[in-house]
Amino acid sequence: MPNPDILNPTDIDLELSSPLTMAIRSRDRDTIAMVRRAVQAKQVMLAFQPVVRAGRTDTIAFHEGLIRVLDHTGRIIPAGDFIDVVEAQELGRIIDTLALELGLAALEEEPSLRLSVNMSARSIGYPRWKQVLRQGLERDPTLGERLILEITERTAIVMPELVQVFMAEMQADGISFALDDFGAGYTAFRYLRDFYFDILKIDGDFIKGIADSPDNQVIAQAILSVARQFDMMTVAESVEAYEDAEFMADAGCDFLQGYFFGAPTVRPWWRDQASAQRA
Repeated sequence: MPNPDILNPTDIDLELSSPLTMAIRSRDRDTIAMVRRAVQAKQVMLAFQPVVRAGRTDTIAFHEGLIRVLDHTGRIIPAGDFIDVVEAQELGRIIDTLALELGLAALEEEPSLRLSVNMSARSIGYPRWKQVLRQGLERDPTLGERLILEITERTAIVMPELVQVFMAEMQADGISFALDDFGAGYTAFRYLRDFYFDILKIDGDFIKGIADSPDNQVIAQAILSVARQFDMMTVAESVEAYEDAEFMADAGCDFLQGYFFGAPTVRPWWRDQASAQRA
């Protein structure tokens, strides 16, 4: 009698050709085509979001540069709508390279700016990405002191040894590192001891509505405690309400980021200021 728990080839074929699977594949193909078209047309930009000090929310500590592309209608598409689809492909490496190029250009454009730029750990071994970083540091060695590289938690765990070596090399040039989206469920705590990240960013799923969520409060406080143990600064992501900002500040979080303090914008203050001066 056949085992009902074992799928035969026909079952697998049916699963792979299910309407949902086919719809997802079609959507992913459309997303990849949209991003590739934007890259080829150079319709890629950064949107800048402020990260404020928890104790003085009128003071911006740094900005995060978030990659954006334009679709065929001219709409600005945020990274959350495409990065998961392209991240494991070379197209993801190209996106990381363009984000770094745009970030370094912004740092050169505004000497007072401190900026974080997202990257996948997979880009560490991508020659073009490393070349862009090296050339930027050669043009202006002080850029490293104002650059923060945010490595996503889900990719840091894939190649921890490579990340460790790369971080040690780049920290010698003054570059800081942030572990992005911490708590999303990928990184073993033991890697925090080995990585030596400068900043730990707490995943926004724990921050939204935290003032009214005892469970998330316990988790966030545990993460803050771990970060203090390893001498890492902390950022609460996705802060959207005063009560949540107040809770995280009282809990000892160092920085706050979210729509409550400012939405990402492709026209940051230094560019508006430059435009006004030219006018």
